[in-house]
Amino acid sequence: MIAGFSVLTLFLILLAGIGAGFVGYAVGASSLVSYPALLALGIPPVLANASNTVGVVGTGVGGLMGARKELAGQTLRSVTYIAIGAVGGILGALLLLGLDPSVFEFLAPALILFSALMIAFNPRGRMQAKQAAADAQAQLALMQEAGQDPATAGKPGAHGKPSVAAKTISPEDRLVQPMRQDSWWVWLGVVAVAIYSGYFGAGAGTVALAVLDAANIGPFHKINALKTLIGTGANITASVVFIVRGVVDWPAAIMLCIGCFIGGYIAPPITRKIPANVMRAAAVIAGIVLTIDLAAKTYF
Repeated sequence: MIAGFSVLTLFLILLAGIGAGFVGYAVGASSLVSYPALLALGIPPVLANASNTVGVVGTGVGGLMGARKELAGQTLRSVTYIAIGAVGGILGALLLLGLDPSVFEFLAPALILFSALMIAFNPRGRMQAKQAAADAQAQLALMQEAGQDPATAGKPGAHGKPSVAAKTISPEDRLVQPMRQDSWWVWLGVVAVAIYSGYFGAGAGTVALAVLDAANIGPFHKINALKTLIGTGANITASVVFIVRGVVDWPAAIMLCIGCFIGGYIAPPITRKIPANVMRAAAVIAGIVLTIDLAAKTYF
């Protein structure tokens, strides 16, 4: 028995963390698994949400370490997004703790449903498809300008070397636009995502992707890394607030963090063998079922 938890309960939290890390990698909604799991194990809503925020911090830090290539050359925007996320995380955490707990309990079903619908809408998949189409069009245009037959793209030329067009196109070569060119509503959206991340966070990364994509500030792989900055900054500062205010269940948070790391680590080789639509559908169904269950307990 550790701080009121049996060994079995701690093991279940670890399993929930593994599932959250896996789902977080696959469809970008780790809290859709971890938060309900903490609720099911008897942790009160606000305490479960705070502990969940601390538990999933490792996921964002690991993601940023793996995205150093995508963030290269974006120092100013990166620092700005982390700062906005940090301030928004504090505001969201204070909002969560400042309001009556019943307010969060009342909003939780709607927030989870929102997260599930964002997964169903799948802006990440739409952006990847759009990015692939743009890459193909750009490569075709360059080949046409060079007078090259598309059928010979990538094949050795007259001197035994790959054609110029085949070596020129790379998504990594495209730059994110300067921040001064961003529309005002982009910054409003980033701030809103940061505050939401500190308050609850499920589906926040998906919303951030949708905002940055709508602004067309850069290619998918780079805005995907940028959205992680917002959530990570928010989760870290929100965690600090929750820790200072003493609303973190440490055994649960630690086991959840370990599980998230394991889940994120094992996810890539497994998800390659599972159709994305299957994983997405499972996450959406789980979110809707959870929404109905929480709504029935909260509203009726």
